[in-house]
Amino acid sequence: MNMQQELPASTVSSVVANIVAEHVDEIFAVMGNGNAYFLDALAGREDVRITTLRHETATVASADSYYRISRKVAAASTTFGPGYTNAITSIAEAVCSRTPMVMIVGGPPTSGLRPWDVEQGVLAEAVGAISLTIEAERVTEITELAFARARAERLPVILSIPFDLAKTSVQVSKTRQPLPPAAVVPEASAAELTKLVSMISQARRPLLLAGRGAALAAEPLGQVADQIGALTASSAPARGTFAGREWDLGVCGGFASEASSALIAQADLVLAVGVALNQFTTAFGSQFAETATLVQVDIHQRATTPRVDQFIQADAAHFSTQLLERLVEVAPPTQRWEGAAEHARSSQLNFERPIGEGLAADGRLDPRSAMHALNRILPAERQVVSDGGHFIGWSSYYFELPQPDALTMVGTQFQSIGLGLPSAAGAARARPEATTIVVSGDGGGLMGISDLDSLVRVAKSAAVIIFNDACYGAEIHQYGSQGLDEQVMEIEPVNFAQMAQGMRATGVEVHSMEDLAQVQRWVEDGAHGTILIDLHISRSIIAPYIVEIIEKTLKK
Repeated sequence: MNMQQELPASTVSSVVANIVAEHVDEIFAVMGNGNAYFLDALAGREDVRITTLRHETATVASADSYYRISRKVAAASTTFGPGYTNAITSIAEAVCSRTPMVMIVGGPPTSGLRPWDVEQGVLAEAVGAISLTIEAERVTEITELAFARARAERLPVILSIPFDLAKTSVQVSKTRQPLPPAAVVPEASAAELTKLVSMISQARRPLLLAGRGAALAAEPLGQVADQIGALTASSAPARGTFAGREWDLGVCGGFASEASSALIAQADLVLAVGVALNQFTTAFGSQFAETATLVQVDIHQRATTPRVDQFIQADAAHFSTQLLERLVEVAPPTQRWEGAAEHARSSQLNFERPIGEGLAADGRLDPRSAMHALNRILPAERQVVSDGGHFIGWSSYYFELPQPDALTMVGTQFQSIGLGLPSAAGAARARPEATTIVVSGDGGGLMGISDLDSLVRVAKSAAVIIFNDACYGAEIHQYGSQGLDEQVMEIEPVNFAQMAQGMRATGVEVHSMEDLAQVQRWVEDGAHGTILIDLHISRSIIAPYIVEIIEKTLKK
């Protein structure tokens, strides 16, 4: 007789906690009525660490950045109702970024909604997330299913524990229900590879373009580039993928230097691996030559733009290995690009940027000068966490990155600002040995300032750079230039350095290049703890990518 042996009774929350601890070693949380018993069941365990945040949106944002850097499925937790709705923007971003995570939340009781409850499942599905609700008779099965679906579908899963079940006793069987089969990793077919190799053999100026989806395939993709004589480039979020390669052009698209962009536009074959080919990577469709053949390789089911000539559904790492095996008999060219790209070799082509003269015409700091200096001053062992806003151009243009996933841009996919500081604790947990550099504007910084406290608590070494121009810069430049009223786009001057000191960080105000000596001293003293660098920059200096957006807008 096949009988299931039952263990002593446990609470619903403790059963969920036990299974969560089997799948993750990190969870980001804000406690409330709805998740109190769940977090209590996790507290004190050695196999999972609870990182507490200050705002619910930071729980998901930090879990998102933790996954992007560590590639480990992460978990987040909030209470029901307002705790859950506070995290919706971060959930939507995680959906856009295809981030697998499980968010354990308190849920309405099984008896129905109370005045402070919302239809949490409806909200989750409205932004594209998966929603599951714990049932007393299926606690183990549903919790396991949440992690299985998160991994298989690469989406955030909202796992709700109804309030009246949180401390209910249940019997747990030793025998687990079988999990759904793991998702099959798609791979390129023999016919697709044959066609691609034929294209490659005819190309004279191939370009290999990598996105975040290719982060784990950097080495074999580099070998592919060497075999076919390709130059390399990456999307902005994937900067660092080809760090150190002598033929790398850096960022492709709106954040590319003029010299890099000019070479990219000469490619006759673009092999885009693990990259979405959005408007920024393609510079609104103007980055690649009209005659260039564009091949996209991605795990999604179809091409992300009609511009793609051949789409191959495949995992980046597996595809790279497959392609290398097929390229063994293809002799690499004696000269890359027939010598037309020789000036790019071992050059700093992607870092040839204007650096300004320190101060702009209005007497405020030139952000280009400040970033050029900070790139040299701040530790080379770094990772950059970027908020959204006009300033992302400066960090993308001037900061060198040491490796793949050394840049996280939580919020960019959903075009949100204010998620830089909320996501920073997750980055610091994922890569504690690096100095975490957070870049934000004054608008986004004010939105997320509560979780500066979280970064101070968890980071061994962190530098927060606030581009303080007393306005929402992207809006000022895009809409002020069209004659719209700028008053609603302006921000009363804020002293972020003083705010940082109130949260136990080192705060420095920077009005001139000489003031950066304070940052230099922090680095020389070991770069310990968190420093906030309050850059009082001029709003008169406009990032090139914003200029391009303005020009595209005016043409319409």
